[in-house]
Amino acid sequence: MKNLRFKDFFWNTDLTSTGGYDAIILYLNDGRRTCKEVEDFMKARASIEEKYAKDLLGLSKKVCGHNEMNTLKKSLDMFKLQTEHVSLSHLQLAHGMREEAKKVEEFREKQKELRKKLEQQMDALHKQKTSQFKKTMDTKKTYEQKCRDKEEADQNVNRNANTNNTKQIEKLYAKAQQAKQNAEEADRLYQQNVTTLGKVRDDWLKEHIKACEMFEKQAMERINFLRNIVWTHLNQLSQQCVNSDELYEEVRKSLEQCDVQEDIEHFINLRRTGDKPPAPVVYENFYSGQKSPAGPPPSRLPPPVTRRGPLPDPTNHSRGDSIYSTVQDAGYSVIQY
Repeated sequence: MKNLRFKDFFWNTDLTSTGGYDAIILYLNDGRRTCKEVEDFMKARASIEEKYAKDLLGLSKKVCGHNEMNTLKKSLDMFKLQTEHVSLSHLQLAHGMREEAKKVEEFREKQKELRKKLEQQMDALHKQKTSQFKKTMDTKKTYEQKCRDKEEADQNVNRNANTNNTKQIEKLYAKAQQAKQNAEEADRLYQQNVTTLGKVRDDWLKEHIKACEMFEKQAMERINFLRNIVWTHLNQLSQQCVNSDELYEEVRKSLEQCDVQEDIEHFINLRRTGDKPPAPVVYENFYSGQKSPAGPPPSRLPPPVTRRGPLPDPTNHSRGDSIYSTVQDAGYSVIQY
């Protein structure tokens, strides 16, 4: 199937119309606007990546596992380090995106300059074509009017051919001759303008075809360029995912080396305080001054009153013996409840 081309489908039957050309220019303007939108999009995405990278870099500097020890501390340190590396890779991504956006801007400006020269040339041809067409149509009207004047003059001569007024016949004949000359001159000018318009038209046709080919080439280049630039943009994002995963893999490898039991034993060996628990607290009798053996806790009942021996008889005391007082009440006790 034959490919469709601009030069075959953007014509108008009206010679002065620029509808086909205008449709192409509108399409190219929309394409240039698309380039600007893609450029702005990539710049905005680069700004987002840059802000994310800076935030991530700040996060990597925060305390995380400062008081941890041994294998888990190593893993957490690796976690922070690779987070910093990820942030730096996002900064590089942002820089790459800005470079791609710069390429879009340069491409857009380059096409704009090329189009500017061609559009100026085509605008001049359009003005020349329109002007010559108007001039030709004006000479055509004059030519037609002069022809009508000539016919009218000839008819007057024919109508008065049999009159006896020679002077009037000569006057009509002279007028007819003048009308004939005027018609011939108008015809000459009209043909001359038609010929000139034909040359202008031919020049315009050639330039219109060249412009269509040039504009089609620009459109194809623009579509291909934007397709490739977006493809590259997505490759950058995919590569960033790969880079991040490789950096995160280093953290996973470190976590694989994290040994729970080893960290527990490391803490024990580093901070151990002793391997003997304190001895139980034993009951000490206030009166006996002796420590009771280890066993169940003592009873809450009061201890019994013990005596070392019978009391001496107060009735049988000598002068040198101690005097003891007695209590007559048999229910008296020194223990108060």
